[in-house]
Amino acid sequence: MSSANAFGKQRTGIPLRREALSRQAFRLRRSGSPLHIWFLAARSTRHWIAVVAACVVPLAGRAQDNYEIQVYGSDTVPPGQTMVELHSNFTLDGENQTVNGVLPSNHALHETLEITEGITPWFETGFYVFSSVQPGHGWQWVGDHIRPRVRVPDEWRWPVGVSLSTEVGYQRRAYSEDTWDWELRPIIDKQLGRWYLAVNPAFEKSLHGLNSAGGWQFAPSAKVSFDATKVVALGVEYYSSLGEITQFAGWNDQQNAIFPTLDLNLSPKWEFNFGVGFGLTRSTDDLLVKLILGRRF
Repeated sequence: MSSANAFGKQRTGIPLRREALSRQAFRLRRSGSPLHIWFLAARSTRHWIAVVAACVVPLAGRAQDNYEIQVYGSDTVPPGQTMVELHSNFTLDGENQTVNGVLPSNHALHETLEITEGITPWFETGFYVFSSVQPGHGWQWVGDHIRPRVRVPDEWRWPVGVSLSTEVGYQRRAYSEDTWDWELRPIIDKQLGRWYLAVNPAFEKSLHGLNSAGGWQFAPSAKVSFDATKVVALGVEYYSSLGEITQFAGWNDQQNAIFPTLDLNLSPKWEFNFGVGFGLTRSTDDLLVKLILGRRF
């Protein structure tokens, strides 16, 4: 689901409060949980994460919201086959207040069902159903999107994989500042031995809603991973929403997040991706966990 505020807290003219991390650390410390040690270690490395992100930004990736957090590869689903994916994303530390009519993201569980059908060797179409389990609101339907995608055929023998997706859809006003939006996402990737690189320099446009009068937003994302074994790949994913392409927003008004990730190659039929995300600006949710489970039929 694309939007002008695609990944994290809603923007206001008031500096966003960030006491949530301290409160959470205090609760963990009082409870004697061993998670307190991990929490403090993660918090102490936030400055180093920012440095890493600064190196990744020039690669250009794509900022996604916390309904579907994924850097796309260039391959499409083969004709006659179907890919079913479940995206589960939980915000451990996010926005605590309703801002611009959008419900808080803190402690919200977002579940997205993605079904992709291969039409030809170079064309597929995906369909999304977004839902949210919100504290005090129960399980709610959020919206639906459709995503056609084409790729450069193998017989063209390009040195990198290239594809282009376009995604359009609706989401309810309580969950997004914009109810209709459109995304264009170029996808470039390359396997170099045990290393894998992917770049998604995406562009987003609000069609109806609070930001519909604005221009196209630049929302890049990128992924780097290394095959530690035939089954395990360790990597880093970067997501952002930088502002309108004619004038980027200031750093603290951008949305930037970095995810250390684990991919498991359990079978050609299965997909497994897990990551822990750290927000790098005050406009981004501070701490998220994501899981993608996929099955090819």
